Amino acid sequence: MDLEKFLKENGLWYRFIEKTETIHTADAAKAAGIELNRLTKNLVSKTDSGEYVLLIVPGDKKVDLDKAAKVLGVRKVRLVPFDQAEEISGYPPGGTPSIGHKTPMKIVLDKSLLLHQTVFCGGGSRTKLLELRTDDIVRVGQAIVSDISV
Repeated sequence: MDLEKFLKENGLWYRFIEKTETIHTADAAKAAGIELNRLTKNLVSKTDSGEYVLLIVPGDKKVDLDKAAKVLGVRKVRLVPFDQAEEISGYPPGGTPSIGHKTPMKIVLDKSLLLHQTVFCGGGSRTKLLELRTDDIVRVGQAIVSDISV
């Protein structure tokens, strides 16, 4: 996947931030000097009907899979194992952006992220973060906005 090409083709404002290699959100926030609540966890997931979904929550919260299932109108949502997530999204865990994936996925964005004009997410690799406008994630990703975190 060429993330920067996707961003340019969609006319989005963005900024990449280089950092040391990390996988986990808290480590990435510390490495980049960013508040954990503004760095997203982008969790590749799958519904019981077989549909792939990207669940986006703030780095200082955990996803509530029951809330996500209810929003999506399914019985169950489960996180995809790390080794399968890259095949689905096109990016390694720890580098998964909020939009621009290899496999089209529904996106569910935790509503608390709307408190920020911009948020940071994986930048396509474990050594980059990507800053995006929150409203662009909703618009371009056709994201469902709901309370899916605890």
